[in-house]
Amino acid sequence: MNTFSPQFNRAIALFDAANAKDPNTENAEGKAWPKELLYAERMSEMLARFAPDASEAVSIACRAQHIERWKIPRQQYPMTREGYQQWRTTLYQLHANTAGELMLEAGYDAEMVVRVKKIIGKRGLKINPETQMMEDVAGLVFLEHYMVDFAAHNPDYSEEKWLGIIRKTWKKMSESGRAFATSGQVKLPQALLPLIQKAIQTN
Repeated sequence: MNTFSPQFNRAIALFDAANAKDPNTENAEGKAWPKELLYAERMSEMLARFAPDASEAVSIACRAQHIERWKIPRQQYPMTREGYQQWRTTLYQLHANTAGELMLEAGYDAEMVVRVKKIIGKRGLKINPETQMMEDVAGLVFLEHYMVDFAAHNPDYSEEKWLGIIRKTWKKMSESGRAFATSGQVKLPQALLPLIQKAIQTN
């Protein structure tokens, strides 16, 4: 089990307190959760499964990846591909800056804050192994927890549209992330399993 600095638990507590204010809720484990608090818990749980020896920086970044996400709704940007990219870029900045401020409050030094902000901001994807690890965890969490709900909210999506979504997720993941996804250690949605298998076989 990893032994992290005393600042780690303080930072996690601050992140969770911030995410507990999410006005959006999601039911899981028999209760209603603030949506981003639940997401943060799922990221940490998946990281513990996928990479139990992950660094402190990655562990912090995974917990804060979506911190206060509700503050910038998708509807604030044009419903176009360009609008979506603008929204995502702005979110990365929000998450990184919010996490950085709370890390300083928890007692972390500037060097660690910069390191974590790079991960959360997805800088160096495919090059920075810590950024890539967080991206792998995000992909695994999507496959296990959110893909079915995403399908329910988009019933008109064609098979080709779904294959594209799955392939984009797959493309962002590392070889170790992909191997873990198909290792039996991730609960893939049974209803969508044929689509997942088709997408990754023809990717």
